[in-house]
Order: sequence, then structure tokens, then C-alpha cells
Amino acid sequence: MEDLSMLAQIAVAISVAFVWTFRFHNVIAEFKAFGLSDLTRSLVGVSKIALATLLVTGICFHGVVMPAAILMGLFMVAAQGFHFKIKNTLIKHLPSLILLVLCAFIAFEAMN
Repeated sequence: MEDLSMLAQIAVAISVAFVWTFRFHNVIAEFKAFGLSDLTRSLVGVSKIALATLLVTGICFHGVVMPAAILMGLFMVAAQGFHFKIKNTLIKHLPSLILLVLCAFIAFEAMN
């Protein structure tokens, strides 16, 4: 299961990095739809990139994995809440829902 957890850490980190760099135009549109400020978007982006970096770093330094996974998971819970708030379709919920499940798995595995 440790290998699966490492794979999940890498998948979450790559997904977050991809969205916040190559798909940033979508992030801008979503945060506007959510009614959130540019400052909030920037703080969330910096935080998610830092947490993604910690998830990758956690492959060698296991102590950072659980806090990084839990905090990233909380961002995904917030994303779910905002998607519900603006009544997005299920397809819009799926990316953050999948990442939430992966973060829960990573955190659970880090406890063992």
C-alpha cells in the first residue's frame, strides 16, 4: 500500500500543479463564478502549490505527508462546497472529489 500512497501523492501533486499553471484561465473563471477575490485566488494557489510540493517531498520525508494531505483535502472540501453553492453539474465536482478521496487515502496511509 505504501507504493500506492506514493503514487497517489504524485498524482495529487501533478494534478494541482497542472491546473494552477497550464489551466490557470479555468481557475480565474471558477473563482469569479464563486465570487472570490483575486487575493483569495492567489492565496489558495500558493497554498496548493506548496502543499503539492510537500506531498512530493513526503516521499523521502514522511513526516510532512499527513499534514499536507489533510490540508489539501480541506481545500478540496471547500471546492466541493463552492461547486454546490453555484449549483455546478456533477462533472464539475469530479476533479476536486477525486482529489479529496486521494487525499483521504494518503492521510489514512500516513497514519499507519
